[in-house]
Amino acid sequence: MHVLVPLDDSDPARKALDHALETYPDADITVLHVLNPSISAYSGDAPYNFQLAIEAAEKQAEQLFEMAEDRADHDASIETETIVGSPARGIVEFADDADVDTIVLGSHGRSGVSRVLLGSVAEQVVRRASVPVTVVR
Repeated sequence: MHVLVPLDDSDPARKALDHALETYPDADITVLHVLNPSISAYSGDAPYNFQLAIEAAEKQAEQLFEMAEDRADHDASIETETIVGSPARGIVEFADDADVDTIVLGSHGRSGVSRVLLGSVAEQVVRRASVPVTVVR
């Protein structure tokens, strides 16, 4: 079984990773981080430069992947992937292209204005995915 766990720096995303590791202990788990430079416009430390935004997001992704590997049991098979683009679209397309059997994701990764303006990634993934999706709160 191949499980996709989209990961950002939020508590629900970490809970989704823990859920996937506990529920699918024998699965191949891919932890996916979608770099979305447009989000930087809504953050307090926005670099206002596409390349700088990508570099900063890549550093954050590396830290998230280290955390994911630390949380996993040594027997768990975890792969990490990073893509650039719209989170919901990227998650759904990756799941289709990588022959994923199920997606486990956090209920939300943003708060405040960015969540209102950009909509719910989890909701869009649930609507668009061709595989079962588990949303963890």
